[in-house]
Amino acid sequence: MDPKKLSALDKIIKTDYPNLAGLVVCHNGRRELEAYYNGFTAEHQFHVFSVTKSIVSLLIGIALERGEITGVDQKILDFFPEFQVRKGHELLRQVTLKHCLTMTVPYRFRFNPYTKYFTSDDWVSFALNQIGGRGQLGEFRYAPIIGPDILTGILTRATGKTVLDYAREHLFDPLGIAIEKSLFFETKEEQMDFYKATTNSCWVCGPNKINTAGWGLTLSAREMAAIGECCIHGGQDGKQIIPQAWLKESTRTQSCWEKRNLNYGYLWWIVEEAEHSFAALGDGGNAIYVNPQKNLVVAIASTFVPRVKDRIDFIRGQIEPLFCE
Repeated sequence: MDPKKLSALDKIIKTDYPNLAGLVVCHNGRRELEAYYNGFTAEHQFHVFSVTKSIVSLLIGIALERGEITGVDQKILDFFPEFQVRKGHELLRQVTLKHCLTMTVPYRFRFNPYTKYFTSDDWVSFALNQIGGRGQLGEFRYAPIIGPDILTGILTRATGKTVLDYAREHLFDPLGIAIEKSLFFETKEEQMDFYKATTNSCWVCGPNKINTAGWGLTLSAREMAAIGECCIHGGQDGKQIIPQAWLKESTRTQSCWEKRNLNYGYLWWIVEEAEHSFAALGDGGNAIYVNPQKNLVVAIASTFVPRVKDRIDFIRGQIEPLFCE
């Protein structure tokens, strides 16, 4: 790599992306760049926010392959037979895993009731109770936090294990990713401290010990890159870890956020359909970007600040030209 080009990239990062903490670039199966900023190192782990969703997608695919889940058209209430559907909320009976995976579930709330969600004693039941309203089943509605927990609730019911234990066995351990514990917040202050911390190795869980699906996982930049590398190799890392057919299905366009012209798979953002590039994206600028056509994986770990510059624009405009042209 031309030192001048690397120096120019370094300057762009420090000027335009000041909260970027770790950057790993893998091209043609080789780690071509690993850089850290603002005093961070390979040992730091970051709350990757919605990147968690894409990890949950991988786990759903593994559970399907293992026969623990029947298929994406299975009704979500099959997993919660004790759940009482209230009058006027019969739409809930029609919702499938696929609707949850593609963000095509309507919710009753106009603004996310985060305080009620975080203070409820069952985050999965809370999400189930929010389904309905004026929206139509099948129309895209992005649910950042409230809603995705239904999927980790399903994984817990289907496998008989915590999502973290299941992930350790079938995804994390095979990739050399060590997540130490599940973490439950006793106070709001503990939750706020978690958002700022970079030394936690954990996956957040709710009061009933079900791990979160829309946020709450911590990963290092190297661990994010390992997940991307496994995906770009068809789910393999010495052995088949993620079902190849699931990767193909989950990383093609399944729904569309028309207002923003953004395509969505099964909890993955579809960057460019023609080249089959896709990404896991989280608040603050966390990203796992995979471009099989160019054999490129980019992992970006970031500390949280609101309204950061678009990481896909950065990857497509600055990283890809350096390594793929």
